[in-house]
Amino acid sequence: MENKFTVEKDFSAYMEFFLKQNSKLNLISKNDEKYLYEKHIYDSLAIKLTNRIQDGISILDIGCGGGFPCVPIAIEYPNVNVVGIDSIRKKINAVQEIKIALNLNNLVLICDRVENLREQKFDIITSRAVADLSKISEYALPLLKKDGVFVAYKSKKVDAEIDCAKAVMKKYNAKIINIIEYTLPLEEIYQRNLVIIGFKFWNVTIL
Repeated sequence: MENKFTVEKDFSAYMEFFLKQNSKLNLISKNDEKYLYEKHIYDSLAIKLTNRIQDGISILDIGCGGGFPCVPIAIEYPNVNVVGIDSIRKKINAVQEIKIALNLNNLVLICDRVENLREQKFDIITSRAVADLSKISEYALPLLKKDGVFVAYKSKKVDAEIDCAKAVMKKYNAKIINIIEYTLPLEEIYQRNLVIIGFKFWNVTIL
């Protein structure tokens, strides 16, 4: 069964401002600009398929880059506390300008390496187009609450990454609790996966 979801908020103002920023900073490729909604905004909001977003929860986006998925999530869920972290100052500055322009008071941006972030744990941690699953799990799992989940956005070719990440998951007593397949709203078939990782007290697993 195909996994679909509905986007509730209007993203037109965000798209207009983002494209202005992109013309100066190349946050996404020029070829991708015409697919900004389909490949970046809609893809970011695939987190809706987890059915875990509730008012008041905290979300950390590791390696937020040009603001995906943290900015679309903050727009779609104004009552969720979103933190985006990236070590590249020009990207954080660009997303900060977007935050100010759109008055996203639920979004906090940090310019630092994620391994230096040790003061807080999060309900959900996301990562999209940052690193392989093994490496990013090593960063994410120590920052995850006991009943939280790490949501890794991956392409359809995810099996090899999962195999390589098993040692890291074992180290942190974590496991894959679900893999959600979905497609982007494009004419071509563009399959994506959300790899959902939690700690082993969960009583559901697929691996």
